[in-house]
Amino acid sequence: MSFPWLKGHGTENDFVLLPDHDGTVHGELDGSFVAALCHRRRGIGADGVLRVIRTAALRRTDPAVESAGEWFMDYRNADGSVSEMCGNGVRVFGLHLLQEGLVDPAAPIVVGTRDGDKIVTFDTAAGPGDALISVDMGVPHVQGTSKVSADGNTWEAQDVRTGNPHAVAFIDRLGDAGTLLTEPEYDRSVYPEGVNIEFVVREGERHVAMRVHERGSGETRSCGTGACAVAVATAVADGAERPSTYRVDVPGGTVHVTWRADDHIVLTGPAEIVARGTMDWTA
Repeated sequence: MSFPWLKGHGTENDFVLLPDHDGTVHGELDGSFVAALCHRRRGIGADGVLRVIRTAALRRTDPAVESAGEWFMDYRNADGSVSEMCGNGVRVFGLHLLQEGLVDPAAPIVVGTRDGDKIVTFDTAAGPGDALISVDMGVPHVQGTSKVSADGNTWEAQDVRTGNPHAVAFIDRLGDAGTLLTEPEYDRSVYPEGVNIEFVVREGERHVAMRVHERGSGETRSCGTGACAVAVATAVADGAERPSTYRVDVPGGTVHVTWRADDHIVLTGPAEIVARGTMDWTA
């Protein structure tokens, strides 16, 4: 088959976008196909795939999908597995809709995900190519603690659910986590479906830096739901009153996370579409 694609990133967390508005191009996304697209030697290369599809069209193959929004972010990790949500991905997804004239930039839009509907707003003062995009990520769930280990070190990690499961560990130096070429050890009884693991250092008042190993993708340059989990875990440790905003530095840039008085978290950061093309594919 022949199909269009785009490449985009949010703070260097990169994605292949597959426009499939009516669900007629790809049918059900095959995991091996997604993994091949994401391969950085044999494919386009990415941390995941975002299929851009109308909610009504996706329901034809996935009747469990529910959303009040017209558009649904059908997201897959780099290994082809399904993921509930991606905070950087939904910003890239929103930017694509904006640049293609599919949404009104002056109004918030609803994007459906497997973690529920997300409200996306655009600050396009510098133009749509330089938009700062904010996403209401919903209410975080702070749970207990467990242990994570990497490079011969073990730390206590805070369990925070922000659409995806996260284990947030505060460490002395980011390099203490090692290369992260292999998945860190964690308690699989706490995270039977895998977990994103964040390693965090404090940089100043309401300012932290992090590295992340994402389930299904390995270490990535950024993780939006992870940045939210880190901000929440830091605010809990600080005893911070809400609303509170934290700056979170990731290897690929900076995002800001606000934990509002109504308990919702809002992720704000940049997004960019960097390439597009058409691919011929033989299974």
